[in-house]
Amino acid sequence: MYFVDMSGNTTPSQSASFRFYEELNDFLPPDKRKQTLAYAFLGKPSVKDAIEAQGVPHTEIDLITANGFSVDFEYSLRDGDRIAVYPMFEGIDISPIVKLRERPMHDPKFVLDVHLGTLARLMRLLGFDTLYKNDYKDPEIAHISASQHRAVLTRDRGLLHWSLITYGYCPRSMIAEEQLEEVIRRFDLKGFIAPFSRCMACNGSMHAVKKENIIDRLEPQTIKCYDSFVQCDSCGHIYWKGSHYGKLSEVVRKFV
Repeated sequence: MYFVDMSGNTTPSQSASFRFYEELNDFLPPDKRKQTLAYAFLGKPSVKDAIEAQGVPHTEIDLITANGFSVDFEYSLRDGDRIAVYPMFEGIDISPIVKLRERPMHDPKFVLDVHLGTLARLMRLLGFDTLYKNDYKDPEIAHISASQHRAVLTRDRGLLHWSLITYGYCPRSMIAEEQLEEVIRRFDLKGFIAPFSRCMACNGSMHAVKKENIIDRLEPQTIKCYDSFVQCDSCGHIYWKGSHYGKLSEVVRKFV
């Protein structure tokens, strides 16, 4: 196998075989999915660079093996290598052999891109620490992820290639509740669900508040019909079990 440079000279190249499993195939062109792919290279590129050159973000990967042995992202490709790349293993603890990153997320926190506003509100509804602004830029998201140890959720697959980002996921569905189901499954979040504990507007924590302490902020009909209230520690927004509560409870019941 050879590379041809701009002057027409040929240079012998090396080749490794890659096989991407399960949902990692979503990032490959249709004609390259679910099959062994030949990857030509020069020098000693890292397996991470080779994987991302083929379109698969490193944040979506849970295990890489080279010739049957687990390797990290810095592993240097060698001629003839057989590389297998796997996504998250559901229901199987592979932590003793994974060399990619610390496992698991002990304190799951998230930052979402501008396309996932509805998902952000639903994640806060279930109690997940979720940052979101409708004007976030990619560099800001990457910096927040790195400095605050937050997983990035984005529909922009290119963002997940940023080296600053350790944890991330690209929801496949366009429907917010289905996206939420994907995220819970991907990051094994069932044990962290705490409904109605975060402000859906700003992500602040909630606490119970006495009616008499906020009565001057309530409408007459609200004062008449409701007695239990919670308030956001950050923005001061007040919540009660009004007509909206039933619909939100229906969403919660789908995930608890």
